Amino acid sequence: MAVNHPGEPKEAGDVVRLIRSFGGRAVSVRADVAYKRQVDRMVARVIERFGQIDILVNNAGICPFAEFLDITEETWDRTHDVNLRGVFLCSQAVARHMVERGIQGRIISISSIASYVGGVIQAHYCPTKAGVNLLMKSMATALGPHGITCNTVLPGTVLTDMNSMFLSDPDHRRQTIEHIPLGRLGEPEDIAGVVAFLASEDARYMSGAELLVDGGAFASFQ
Repeated sequence: MAVNHPGEPKEAGDVVRLIRSFGGRAVSVRADVAYKRQVDRMVARVIERFGQIDILVNNAGICPFAEFLDITEETWDRTHDVNLRGVFLCSQAVARHMVERGIQGRIISISSIASYVGGVIQAHYCPTKAGVNLLMKSMATALGPHGITCNTVLPGTVLTDMNSMFLSDPDHRRQTIEHIPLGRLGEPEDIAGVVAFLASEDARYMSGAELLVDGGAFASFQ
């Protein structure tokens, strides 16, 4: 398994060590997914290390929270470059490899419940995730004839570094939980299990799907 990071080797190293502790093979690879040259170099290194790529999980994403009137062009561009362009670049590079080798692989992208609803401080983020949804559907139609499945996971509010500052406010945290029927925030493991399913043979006939993993939050919007 290859663990991508844009420049935080310690965090990636922790993941690699965890994988190895369970008997897996893993290596960390640095690349900013917004840049094609770095993506191509990363993919080439992974192929050199492991021989081939069978599964790609597009998980890179940023959301520098900002009010709509305060969003700068630089923030808008960077968010789109990482969240949407990054999915395109990584998926295209890996899909080319899969098609060339005849690999019936899996491509899984992490979108968000924010692709369905707007956000007061996420006007730059929400469009990127909506774009991921449709990009993956388009990829499913284009790559299906090659036996490659393309599916999307849409997390609700999950406890991660991205939203830790927002959720550190007791009122924000309470209000968020009040809108989740299961009565708690999501945890990374809640998303990982769904990704693992989509990467497995059990999901071999699923492609172009969007799986919402939000504790029932979207269903409760009225």
